[in-house]
Amino acid sequence: MPKQKYEKKNVVVTGGAGFIGSFLCESLLEAGARVICIDTFVTSQEPNIDPLLKNPDFEFIRHDISTPINLSTFPELVRFQIPVQGIQEIYNLACPTSPKKFHQFRMQTLFANSLGMKNVLDLAVQNKSRVVHASSSVVYGPRPKDNHAFEEDELGVVDQLSPRACYDEGKRFAESCCRTYQDVHGVDIRIARIFRTYGPRMPLFDGHMIPDFILNALDGKPLSIFGDETFRTSLVYVNDVVDGLIQMMEVPKNPGPLNLGSTGDMRIIDVAQMIVEMTGSRSKVNFQPPLIFMTPLGLPNLTKTKEALGWLPIVGVEDGLKKTIDYTIAHKNLLQFSVQKRKEI
Repeated sequence: MPKQKYEKKNVVVTGGAGFIGSFLCESLLEAGARVICIDTFVTSQEPNIDPLLKNPDFEFIRHDISTPINLSTFPELVRFQIPVQGIQEIYNLACPTSPKKFHQFRMQTLFANSLGMKNVLDLAVQNKSRVVHASSSVVYGPRPKDNHAFEEDELGVVDQLSPRACYDEGKRFAESCCRTYQDVHGVDIRIARIFRTYGPRMPLFDGHMIPDFILNALDGKPLSIFGDETFRTSLVYVNDVVDGLIQMMEVPKNPGPLNLGSTGDMRIIDVAQMIVEMTGSRSKVNFQPPLIFMTPLGLPNLTKTKEALGWLPIVGVEDGLKKTIDYTIAHKNLLQFSVQKRKEI
């Protein structure tokens, strides 16, 4: 029996108030969907979704996905007519990401990748929803010594007992959950392996180097690299990632796991110096001890992604940094006030 078509599809975005999630919610609303954003604000920020709250097709639910999700218990969702229409699509982006506060949120990270993943998939089974799960490049393990780009069929190596295993091994386990639910329940689940992403709305002072670089450059403070001059990374702009996630959801046939990232390999010190120049700052660059969560990662092979989706990142680093700098300048006082309020809480 063909699936019934509705005027507007109901879409759930877990982690929807986060950096990538808030841009995804915006894009889905612009495309005519009705969006239910689920988040806890553990490492996300309310200002990210403030502009969306007046949209009648958007609803925010403060809920921890580590506990079962029963959307029928929320009276504010009555207009979505979930008992009749159900949920057509689920994007799962819920997982804490805070390099500086990684130790503080280890249990939440563990639960998001296990109990949370189970609860999201149970919701998908109940509603026969199509799912896009935001996995991570960390499933491949550390950057290889020969620096080859990771293909999707490569078997990664992760230390399941390392201090950051709740994230790295957790992301691998979450993928295993997706595959098992797909095999047992026939749920259509697509896995996006996202590489290092940057852009506006990244949390400040959490160890995310790009936004902290920009703010410190604007304030004339040193730009701190958590590593040494050999620290290299690829950087993909957030709008490109969002486009890739939506294309993964919309492509008729499940393409299997796909890489979403940039193949450009850059030294972090070069990125820092670009920001200093672009802001007209006199700030210096210094080096700090590495953070457990902020480590060099490998590069993606995008051959399969291009063949399946026709997707490649289109925003260059210079253009992406300019957009991020412009956003930070425009929201600098608000962002710093928001950070201060979070510290007080």
